[in-house]
Amino acid sequence: MNAGLAPIRDAKTILLTTYKRDGTAVATPVSVAFDGERAFFRSYHKAWKTKRLRHDPAVQAAPATLRGKPTGPAIRARATLLDGEQAHVAARALARRHRILQAILVPAAHRLMRYRTMHYELVPQ
Repeated sequence: MNAGLAPIRDAKTILLTTYKRDGTAVATPVSVAFDGERAFFRSYHKAWKTKRLRHDPAVQAAPATLRGKPTGPAIRARATLLDGEQAHVAARALARRHRILQAILVPAAHRLMRYRTMHYELVPQ
């Protein structure tokens, strides 16, 4: 197992901290899933966190409750935007780990709202 991901390995939700242009940290709870040694999360193209990630892919990720209360130590990572087959790997991993939320509800909401789904991989720093 990737030792860098160990603190979040058992989490279903992480508190993802992204950074504004002025350096201000913004924490958001997101669902996380794993495929082997890789960790994934998703967002949509109009989300503020997606815009922050475009500018600065450095993040911190800590295991958390659904409401975003941290339950363990944070790791430093880089959020890498995926496309093509790699995005499909991430989508399948999320659907397997979160059968209702990420397999049905989130994709349906994204289609309904005409959002473009963005899949990211967390790469420990």
